[in-house]
Amino acid sequence: MNPPDARTAAASPPLIRITNLNFSYGDRPILKNVSLDVPRGKLTAIMGASGGGKTTILRLISGQNHPPTGSVFFDGVDVGALPQKGLYALRRRMGMLFQFGALFTDLSVFENVAFPLREHTRLPEPLLRDVVLMKLNAVGLRGARDLLPSEVSGGMARRVALARAIALDPELVMYDEPFAGLDPIALGTTARLIRNLNDALGTTSILVSHDLDETFAIADHVVILANGGIAEQGTPEQVRQSQNPLVRQFVNAEFDGPVRFHYPGATLEEDFGLATPSTHSRTETHA
Repeated sequence: MNPPDARTAAASPPLIRITNLNFSYGDRPILKNVSLDVPRGKLTAIMGASGGGKTTILRLISGQNHPPTGSVFFDGVDVGALPQKGLYALRRRMGMLFQFGALFTDLSVFENVAFPLREHTRLPEPLLRDVVLMKLNAVGLRGARDLLPSEVSGGMARRVALARAIALDPELVMYDEPFAGLDPIALGTTARLIRNLNDALGTTSILVSHDLDETFAIADHVVILANGGIAEQGTPEQVRQSQNPLVRQFVNAEFDGPVRFHYPGATLEEDFGLATPSTHSRTETHA
C-alpha cells in the first residue's frame, strides 16, 4: 500500500471521530464531553498525566468499552452501535501494540506474528510463512523467527509485538505505551520503526506515551488530556508553545504547578496538633 498523498489525506474525513464523549469507571469520571478527530495517514499522539483517560480512548475506539453518552466513529461507522459480529469484523481493520508487548510466552516469535493470520484468514501455509517473514523482516527480526519470547530482549519483544500488530495490514494501528521499560537504543529503534511503518504502509497511528522527546519527534499531531478533557492539541511545536499552565508543567516536567505534589488533605498544623481545624483552611489541591 502506498502512503496517501498529503493533499488527499487533508481533504479526507478523519478515520476516527469522537463526539461529545463521556466515560466513567464507577463513580470516577474519566472523560468529560471529549470531541476529537484523528486524521487519516497521520501519527497522532495522546499524552497526559497517568489516569487521564489515554488508554481508555484506545479501548473505546476498539469497542472494548462503550460510552454512556457520546459516540466513537471508525471510518464513519458508530463503533458502539455495532453487533458483536460487526465489531469483530471492524477490529480486523485495527492493529494493537499492548503495553510491554503481551506476547504469547509459549509460542515462538514466528507463531506470535502468525497468530492473527491463522485466526482471521485461511492463507495456505507457504503464503502465511512468506507474510510472517516479511513482517519480521520489516522490524529487523527475520533471523529470530524460531526463538521464544523469553529468549529475546525487551526491545526485540516489542518489535515482535509490532510485527504482529501489522500482520493483517490494518488501517489503524494503536500503540499503548510502546516505549515503556526500553533502554535508549531500543526506544529510539522502536520510535523510528513506528514512524517509518506509518509512512510506508499508509496507516493511521494513535500513540499513547509518556515519553515526551521521542513522541514529539515522530508525531504529526499531539493531544494533551487533562481533567477529563483536551487541554491542548496541535503540532508538537504548537503544544510546546502552549500557554496553558497545566500543559506547560507537563511539557517541561515541572515539579509543581496545577498538578500538585501533595495529595489533598489536612494541613500540617492540623495533623501535628498545632492548631484546630476551625482556624485553618485546607488549601492544598491535587489535580
